[in-house]
Formats: sequence, structure tokens, C-alpha cells
Amino acid sequence: MTLEDLRVFVAVCRAESLSAVARELSCTQSAVSQHVKRLERETGVSLLERRPRGVVPTAAGRILCDAAADGIAGLDFALRRLGDLVNGESGSVRIATGGTTVRHFMADAIVAFRGRHPKVSLEFRTETSGRRCFDALLAGNLDLAWITIGDPVRGIEQRPVVDLPWVLAVRTDDPLADRTEITAHDLDGTRCVRLPPNSVSGSRLEDAFAELGIRTGSDTSVADWDTALLLAELGVGRAVVPAVQGLTVPGGGLRLVPVPALPPLAVGWAVRRWDALPPLARAFADTVAESCTAKVRGA
Repeated sequence: MTLEDLRVFVAVCRAESLSAVARELSCTQSAVSQHVKRLERETGVSLLERRPRGVVPTAAGRILCDAAADGIAGLDFALRRLGDLVNGESGSVRIATGGTTVRHFMADAIVAFRGRHPKVSLEFRTETSGRRCFDALLAGNLDLAWITIGDPVRGIEQRPVVDLPWVLAVRTDDPLADRTEITAHDLDGTRCVRLPPNSVSGSRLEDAFAELGIRTGSDTSVADWDTALLLAELGVGRAVVPAVQGLTVPGGGLRLVPVPALPPLAVGWAVRRWDALPPLARAFADTVAESCTAKVRGA
């Protein structure tokens, strides 16, 4: 049994696919299978259950996967700490973000952090969903992920940083543009650009609409909040978006009207374990949190 056997096995359990891991590792599916078979020979139990569309860990497989994942994460953390000792303040922080996260939430914090830690490398990786962020964290490929806070995820700790109220983006010539706030009744039946499909923010908004009895219609969806604003300005439809710090309309042709009836959207950090976070990563997370809360207090 080798460390590589365990790493591959954990990857297979998370992907639920031998072929997907083979593609990721640029090797054959047979090579991936050999790692699993070696573990099964040494443990004397079946670790994976084959299904028509992939594999899932057996009860024994889940036990080994959880133990191996914790051990690998601890080892990776120790190696990062050793690297920090050798390199001093010249390590790296690996962060996953969404398409507009850096500009809206991290711009000031990045400048402040680089001023304090000029030799530290900040490695940003754009992910299209929270699920992909969680997978990367669990695989040890990331230190931090900035996410919309959602339901609990096994093996992941989520820490809210700021609550974002919702606003309705409408053209300046829209009948709702002069309102001081928007009610649920105002939104019912309106044509709204849909937020990213399968996103936490989109599902939170749809759930809030359902609870308030709001029915909206549109066949247009977007990949990020900024695109929703642009489409609203172009007249494709109104857009309900979170009021992120420093939110500006693309060309000045929009009004952003508060929608207090909708519950705020929580955003913040996801990590594998806060108590095992490398010091430089914790420092960056704290810097971003301090910057966000300062903007809220100053708003």
C-alpha cells in the first residue's frame, strides 16, 4: 500500500469514476484500477461497487476513503508548513473564486495582503460551481474557496463573511425605477433574467420567490451577476441580483432598487479545516473578511 494508491483511491471515490480520474492523471483506466486492486488485496475487502455509470465506495471503502483523505490532508499541510519554514514568507496561497469574485470582494484585500506579504504568491483558480470548489478543497488542490454559503457539505467547513441584500436592476425608463424599494407584489409576473443555473445564489432566490408566492418568467439565464446587469440594461429583462460592495451599473442606464422582502444572501469562505489552514492562507482569508466588513460598516 503506497501513498499514491491512497491518493488515487480517494480521487476515485470523489469522482465516482475510474475513467475520470484516469483522464485527470493522464494515464489509463487500467492503471487507476490497479491502485484500487492493490488496496483491496492488502485490506482483504471490496472497496468499490461497480455500477452502470461509474463506481461508489462500499461501506469499507468509505471508511478507508475518510481515513486516507484526513491523513493526506494532514501530510499536505505538514509539507506546506515545512515549505514555509524553508522559504520564510515566500510561500503561496491557493484560492478558488467565481467569475466576478476578485473584483467585487477581494480587490482592496489583495493590495493590502501583498503590502504585508510581498513575497507570497497568490494563485487564483476560477471554478464554475460550489461543488467543484468543494471537490478541489477535498482533493487538497486548494487552500480557500470563496462561495455562496449553502447547505452543509461533508468534510467542508463554511464560514460566512458578509450578508448581501438583494436589489432589482431596472432601466431608468422602467416604471419601477423611481421606487425607494421593491415589494413582492411588484415582482410577481415580471420578466427577470435568471441567475446562474444550479448556483446556490440562483436556488436561494428561487426558493425565496416560491415562499413569497412570486412568479417570474424568462428563458434567459446568465453565468454571473455582472452579465445579468448588462442584460437588464439592454432591456432583455429586469434582474434581481445581490448588492455586492461597489456594485456599479455598466453604463449608467440602470437603477438598483432594494428588495427588502428577500432574505440576504450569505457569502464567505469554505475550507477543509480551519484549524489546519496554513498561516499565510489564514492571513489572506482574514484580510478579505476585514475588507468586506469594513465596506459594510462604511456603506
